[in-house]
Amino acid sequence: MDVELSEEQRQVRDLCRQFADGELRPNARKWDAEHHFPAEAVRKLGELGLMGVGVPAEWGGAGMDAISYAVAMEEVSRGCAGTGVIMSVNNSLYCDPVLKFGTDEQRREFLVPFARGERLGAFALTEPMSGSDAAEMRTVAAKRGGDYVLSGTKNFITNGPQADAILVFAMTDRSKAHKGISAFLVPSDTKGFTRGKADEKVGIRASGSCSLFFEEAVIPERYRLGGEGEGFKVAMHTLDGGRIGIAAQALGIARAGYEEAVAYAKERKAFGQPITQFQAIQFMLADMATEIDAARLLVWRAATLKDKGVRHTAESAMAKLYASEMCERVTSKAIQVHGGYGYVKEYDVERHWRDSRITEIYEGTSEIQRLVISAAVLKA
Repeated sequence: MDVELSEEQRQVRDLCRQFADGELRPNARKWDAEHHFPAEAVRKLGELGLMGVGVPAEWGGAGMDAISYAVAMEEVSRGCAGTGVIMSVNNSLYCDPVLKFGTDEQRREFLVPFARGERLGAFALTEPMSGSDAAEMRTVAAKRGGDYVLSGTKNFITNGPQADAILVFAMTDRSKAHKGISAFLVPSDTKGFTRGKADEKVGIRASGSCSLFFEEAVIPERYRLGGEGEGFKVAMHTLDGGRIGIAAQALGIARAGYEEAVAYAKERKAFGQPITQFQAIQFMLADMATEIDAARLLVWRAATLKDKGVRHTAESAMAKLYASEMCERVTSKAIQVHGGYGYVKEYDVERHWRDSRITEIYEGTSEIQRLVISAAVLKA
């Protein structure tokens, strides 16, 4: 694995860093306070090719590699974690599976405008009683002639309030458990589809999420993604790549907290000297810097394997597990470096800490990542 970025990858990093500093960081605190969806920023991400980073140009994307995507996600999330996850879901959880499993007809309708950033996608797997155990889902899709009739509820769906289409997973044969799950592309104007009110969240509040309701929503068979009963395979393959995106998001959040802690420590004085002169502060900053670099190497390793077309399930799980838990540790230390100021909204470190927590939960909890990793270890 090459730990140095190519010229093209550095250009992506610099472009995203400039965008984050100019467009995201100045607005992130306001968006968080107001639960404001950053529509204009998302539109600009599309213009920059960042809503379909890995999608080939022929299908509306930028045609870049997974390392470029990880670098872009880190920089955007450093600027605004909510904007980062909007971008992540559209790229990893929506565009990637449509590209891999879709027909050309599906790609023209459900990929091209989404990869361009003209429309927004979402991924609906989680249900009120079905999270880590997908086989417990209660949403069903019954075959009726040339259509499927979709009924059920999904919740905590990122991009749900704004999505123009949703990749929805439903049981088509409950007797087969997870092998009876199928995937469907559902336009948001489908009759029988409604959205609940936006969730009131602890963090990433610029990113909307909500429950989705399907009441005998009729979906043409041509909107099924992959074969009947292949939905679980679609979901698991998609989440392998999605975990790289969330790991990179966690990396960006951690960097934001770390950089602010370093800047504050250089300015703050105690007992007649900058607090950077105290070993307690030095050691915290050293630990933060080390953990961030370690997480980045794990993320880049998983992304490199994805670029090579090699299975990366365990490596993505390791990256997501370590980066997300690192993120909470680093942002917590950033608050500690700030002392009392870290606990008030006058400074951004409390927001980074709140944003960090969800990275250990969505797209597979830390516990699920450990199951995935241990399965690979014991199989070896």
